[in-house]
Amino acid sequence: MGNPFQIEDIGKVFEFAWGMSFGHTGEHRSTRSGGTASRKEGEIFINAFQGKLGEFAVYYKLTALGLKVPEPDLSLWGKGFWDNGDFEIGRLKVNVKSASHFSNLLLFETKDWNFEALSLHSDPPTAYDYFILTRISPDGKSIMRGNSLMLSNTADKEILKKIIVTPDWQYDIPGFMERSDFKEIIALKHIIPQGGLLNGKLKMDASNYYIQAFDLKNIDTINKKLL
Repeated sequence: MGNPFQIEDIGKVFEFAWGMSFGHTGEHRSTRSGGTASRKEGEIFINAFQGKLGEFAVYYKLTALGLKVPEPDLSLWGKGFWDNGDFEIGRLKVNVKSASHFSNLLLFETKDWNFEALSLHSDPPTAYDYFILTRISPDGKSIMRGNSLMLSNTADKEILKKIIVTPDWQYDIPGFMERSDFKEIIALKHIIPQGGLLNGKLKMDASNYYIQAFDLKNIDTINKKLL
């Protein structure tokens, strides 16, 4: 991976993820769009944590490319708000999707998007201009499982903080795609169906559109589009 996070940002993200899960200050959806499995607080925590780390990764990268980008939003929301991060750069909207370091797919739950690649989590639907994939290491879900916290609805905050807030977290950014690319994926019905196997072993709880990481555009070229 090779790209470290600033330890103070890891601490901020921990507080955000705690509030969105075990702390009950904010609240994420307990089920995915079109999904059936109800997420425990442990899973909600690590999803929120890794997702927000992904936003910081994009913030670091776009800033390094000379773009004026706002810092990731650490506000704690109630249910009904979009779980994924995004940035507004001028009039352009950038959606950030995070995955574990071993992932080779950018995934979008099919029920969250219409055929024009507009997000259905707002009224009217939201148009994102660019979609960026970030990958996070180590695998947070494995850490939670290893500490018997993944399927838990309770946790000791200080113990969890010692486990999570370490300098070990790193990231890479495989690339990005444009809305026109997403519309093509939808039109071609590049879908992993609900119940299908991801990487031959992980059963999908909800149907997802997908694009392979190696088909994404080089992130170092995005500044030419966003300037």
